[in-house]
Amino acid sequence: MSTIPRSWLFVPADSDKKIAKALGGEADAIILDLEDSVAEANKPAARETAAAAVADADRDRPQLWIRINPPDSGLAEADLAAIIRTRPYGVMVPKTESGSDIDTLRRMLDAEEGAQRVQVGSTKISAVATETAASLFGLGSYAGVSDRLAALTWGAEDLSAALGASSKFDADGELSFTYRLARSLCLAGAVAADVQPVDSLYGDFRDQEGLKADCEKGRREGFTGKLAIHPAQVPVINAAFTPSDAEVEHARKVVDLFAANPDLGTIGLDGKMLDRPHLLQAQRVLDRADLSGPG
Repeated sequence: MSTIPRSWLFVPADSDKKIAKALGGEADAIILDLEDSVAEANKPAARETAAAAVADADRDRPQLWIRINPPDSGLAEADLAAIIRTRPYGVMVPKTESGSDIDTLRRMLDAEEGAQRVQVGSTKISAVATETAASLFGLGSYAGVSDRLAALTWGAEDLSAALGASSKFDADGELSFTYRLARSLCLAGAVAADVQPVDSLYGDFRDQEGLKADCEKGRREGFTGKLAIHPAQVPVINAAFTPSDAEVEHARKVVDLFAANPDLGTIGLDGKMLDRPHLLQAQRVLDRADLSGPG
C-alpha cells in the first residue's frame, strides 16, 4: 500500500470493538491511541490490547501506528516495551517541541528494538508538533534529525489549553490567527524536513460537507493527508487527497512537454505559460496518483 497515507484514523487502544471496526474500514493508517483517549487506570490493559491488535493484523493494509504517551511522562517506556515486539509500522509521539524530542525517541526506540530483537531503525515516527507554546518556535528544527521521521501533524486543542485561551475560534467560527499560524508552520516544517505534512482533524464527524471543504483547503495549501476521529470521515478524506483523473491528465501533459523540450525554461500549454515550478507541481501530482490509497 501507499507509504504516504491520505487518512490517519485515531482509535482508542482500549476498545477491541472500535479497533476491529477500524481495521475493517478504508483508512490508509490507523493510530491506536494510548494517550488522550485512554484513562490512566486503563493504560496497562490498553497496551496489551494494542499489541495484540498489531500482532494479529493483516500487514498489507492499513499502516498501523501507536500513539504513545509523551517521552517525559514516565509512561512512554512501558508503551514501547509492550508494543515494539509486535512490529507496528510506527509510533506517533505527542507534544514534541523540537527535533531534539525526535532524537530522544529515536534513542528509546533503538534500545527497545535491540532488546526485543526487532530490526533497529524499522519503527517510523510521526509527531504532533504544535501542542505547547514552545513547540511553535521549534518547527524548523526537524530536518535531518532521524531517518525514522515520516510525518508531522498539528493540533489546536492542547495548544489552546497551554496558551490559556478561552476558545481557538474567532467570533465568525474560523480558527483564530494563532492556530492558523501553527498550522502553516507545521506545513512548512514538514516540507523543510522532507516528511509528510498531515493536516489536523475536523471535529464534527457528522458534517461531511464541512469536512470536504476543510480537506480541499488543506490539500490546496500542500497537506497530503489528514487526521480522522471517526470512520465516517475516512472516505471523504481519501477522496479529497486523491488526484482526480483530470488533474493526472494535465500533470502528464506538463511533464511530457518539459521532457520533450529539456532546453526550455518556459513552455506554453493550453494558452498558459508554464515554468519549472509548474513542472515540480505536476510531478508531485503524479507521485500522489501513484501512491494514493492501498495498492
